Amino acid sequence: MYRCTVAVGSRSGLHARPASLFVQAAARQPVRVTIDREGQQPVDARSMLSVLALAAQHGEAVELSATGDGAETAVDELAVLLAQDLDAKT
Repeated sequence: MYRCTVAVGSRSGLHARPASLFVQAAARQPVRVTIDREGQQPVDARSMLSVLALAAQHGEAVELSATGDGAETAVDELAVLLAQDLDAKT
């Protein structure tokens, strides 16, 4: 299993638009990626409702993990995306 911890870069946290962009990117990955934050169970990164339910705030650390061929690339790509301020994307 490959894991990576990243701080949420979006000013509004992982809500609405940033969550949507993240979930869409997760759905394009060849492996199932999970996301969690301290004190919560990992959830499927492809599930909008599950990602929103994490209620991850700006600057909060979340952990991404995946297993299988392409896991490292998938997790790293999603980590780079999460570290950005997705609220600023047009």
